[in-house]
Amino acid sequence: MKEGTSGIFQKKILLEAFKGSFSRLNPIKLLNNPVMLIVEVGALIATLLTIKDILEGKSVSFDLQITIWLWFTVLFANFAEAIAESQGKARAESLKQTRSEAKAKQILDNGNITEVSALSLKKNDIVLIAEGEVIPSDGDIIEGTALVDESAITGESAPVVRESGGDKCGVTGGTKLLSGTIKVRITVDPGHTFLDNMISMVESAKRQKTPNEQALELLLIGLTALFLAVVITLRAFSGYMGISISVPILIALLVCLMPTTIGALLPAIGIAGMDRLLQHNVVALSGRAVEAAGDVSVVLLDKTGTITLGNRMATEFIPAAGIGLKDLTEASLMSSLADETPEGRSIVKLAKKELDIRGRDIHAPENSHFVPFTPETRMSGVDIGSRRIRKGSASAIEDFVRSNGGNVSAEMQNSVRDISTKGDTPLVVADDTGILGVIRLKDIVKKGINERLLQLRNMGIKSIMITGDNQLTAASIAAEAGVDDFAAEAKPETKLAMIRKYQSGDNQYLVAMIGDGTNDAPALAQADVAVAMSAGTSAAREAANMVDLDSSPSKLLDIVEIGKEILITRGALTTFSIANDVAKYFAIIPAIFSVAYPQLGILNIMGLSTPSSAVLSAVIFNAIVIPLLIPLALKGVKYRSTSSVSQLLAMNILIYGLGGLIVPFAGIKLIDIILTLSGAAGG
Repeated sequence: MKEGTSGIFQKKILLEAFKGSFSRLNPIKLLNNPVMLIVEVGALIATLLTIKDILEGKSVSFDLQITIWLWFTVLFANFAEAIAESQGKARAESLKQTRSEAKAKQILDNGNITEVSALSLKKNDIVLIAEGEVIPSDGDIIEGTALVDESAITGESAPVVRESGGDKCGVTGGTKLLSGTIKVRITVDPGHTFLDNMISMVESAKRQKTPNEQALELLLIGLTALFLAVVITLRAFSGYMGISISVPILIALLVCLMPTTIGALLPAIGIAGMDRLLQHNVVALSGRAVEAAGDVSVVLLDKTGTITLGNRMATEFIPAAGIGLKDLTEASLMSSLADETPEGRSIVKLAKKELDIRGRDIHAPENSHFVPFTPETRMSGVDIGSRRIRKGSASAIEDFVRSNGGNVSAEMQNSVRDISTKGDTPLVVADDTGILGVIRLKDIVKKGINERLLQLRNMGIKSIMITGDNQLTAASIAAEAGVDDFAAEAKPETKLAMIRKYQSGDNQYLVAMIGDGTNDAPALAQADVAVAMSAGTSAAREAANMVDLDSSPSKLLDIVEIGKEILITRGALTTFSIANDVAKYFAIIPAIFSVAYPQLGILNIMGLSTPSSAVLSAVIFNAIVIPLLIPLALKGVKYRSTSSVSQLLAMNILIYGLGGLIVPFAGIKLIDIILTLSGAAGG
C-alpha cells in the first residue's frame, strides 16, 4: 500500500479518470463546484451561439475555437477530481479482494463448533481460528496468542503479534493467522467491518468538505459573482462607447478572470490528502480530521500501547539474601508456565534465557496445579506436590509469607521500593519457606518515540502523556519518552476532561488524541483528531476518526505534516490562481477596447499580435494550466518543519504569487506566437 503518488499515472487510472471527466459534465454533479458549473454554462451558451452562426452562414472560426477551449477547461477540471478518485477506486478494488468468502468456525453457546459463512457473522459471535486460516471478521482475541499476516491491508510483509489480555487484542477481517490457535469475539455486524469502512473511504464516496474548504469555496463564489457582475455591466458600458463585444468573448473574459484554476483543483486537493495518508498506512475516516491535523496544538498520548509497547516485560531477577539466582529463576519459571498474560509469557522467556534453555518447551511436573490470578488474592502461582510457589504484588506476597510464619526482610522491602522509585513494577516471588526474590517488570518505551516527539515540539505542538500509573512510574516513562508533560493516575473521565479543558480555554486549542484501549474511547470521541491503533480494541477504533494500521504513535507526525500540506497547497494554488488574473487582464482588456481606443494599446505589454489572438491565447492558457497543476495538487506543497509561519507565507507568496504573475505572461505570449504562425486566430 505504500506506493508513491506517481502511481496516479498508471494507464488504468488515467483511462478511468478520462471516462470520469465526461460523466462529470452532468450539471447536477457540478452543483458542488459552482465555479466550474458557471464555466460549463458559459461553454454551453457559446456552443449554442456558434451553432446558430453556422446555420446563418456566418464565419465561426474564432468563436468555435473559444467554445472548444471552454469545454476543455471544464473537462480538465473534471479530470483533476476524477484522477484523484480513480486512484482511490483502484485501491478499493485491491482491498475488496481481501474480504473473506471463506467459512468460519463458530463456537455455539453449548460449546459445539459449526461452520458458517464468514460474511454472516454478527457482533458478539465467537469463532475459533487455527493456523493458516483467514480471520473472518473484525474482533478481539479472548483466548490465545497469534502471529498475524496483515500485509493484505497494511502492505507490510512482517507479521505482527496479537494476544488476549491486553490492548493488542484487536484483529481485522481479511488478515491471515500464521501461527497459533485463537478464539475471537466478533465486534461488528456484517457490512460494518473495518475493511468495509476503509473501502468506503478510499472510494471517496462519502468525503465531506472541511470548514477550511468551505470557507475557500465561499471566497471563490464571491469572486465569481463579482466578475460575473463586471462582465454583465461591461457589455452595457461597451455599447455606450460604441464598441461591440460578442457574447463568446464576454464568456471568455469571465472564465479567464474567475478563479477557475483553484476551483478546478480544490476537490482533488482534499481527496489526494486523504490518499496520501493512506500511503502512510493511516486510514482517515474524516476529511475534516485530516485538515484539523494541520492546526493541532496539543496532542494527548495514552502511555500503554502508544508510548510504550503496552505490556510490562520481565527484565531482571533479583534474588533475596541467601537465595541463588538459579533457584529464583526456576521458581519464577514454574509459576509462570501456565500464565497466559503478557507479563507471564515475558517471565518464561527471560527465565529460559537465564537458564540457557533453547529450542524446546518446558512443562510443569505432572503433580503440579496452576493457581490463577484473582483480584482478591492479587497473586498467581503453582502447587508442585506440597510446595506452593506464588508471585504477585509486594503486599499480597508479604501476607502469604506471614501466614506461613515467615518474615519479610528489610533488604527485600528496599529492593521493592527501589524498583518502584525507578518507575518499574516489582513482582515478588515466594514459596512456603519465604521470599525468594523480586522480578523487575518494565514498561518498554517504543523505539524512536523520543525523536518523533522532539519533532512535534519543534513544530510547536505540546505532547502530554496520560496514564493510570502512579506518579513515580509516570514520571520515569515521561522522562524516557521525552514528552512535555504527563498526567498520572488518570481515569477515562480525566482524559475527557483534559481534552475539553484545552478545547474550551481562551486559546481553544485543536487537540489530537492517540490511544488504543477501551478506556481511551471517550477521549478519542471528543478529540478533534483521534488516532486509534489498529492493534487496539474495537471500541477505540470505532471512536476514532483515523486508524493507524502500523500501530505506531510516531505516525502522528506524518498526519500533522500532511494536514499542513493540504492547507499550504490550497493557499499556494489560490495565490497562483488570483495572480494569474493580472496577466489575463493585460491580454483581454486591451484586445477588447484598443480597436476603438488605440491609446489603450499601451496596456498590451505582452505585444500580442491581434485582438483575436490575445483573447484565444488567454483562454487556451487558462485551460491547459489546470492539467499542468494536477501533479502539484495531488502531491501537495511540501511542508518544512524548520520554517516559521512567516517564512512559509513569504516563500509561497514569492514562488506562487510571483510565479503566478510571470508564468501566464510567458505562457500567453508563447501561445500567441504559435497561433500567429499557424494562422489559427485569424478568424
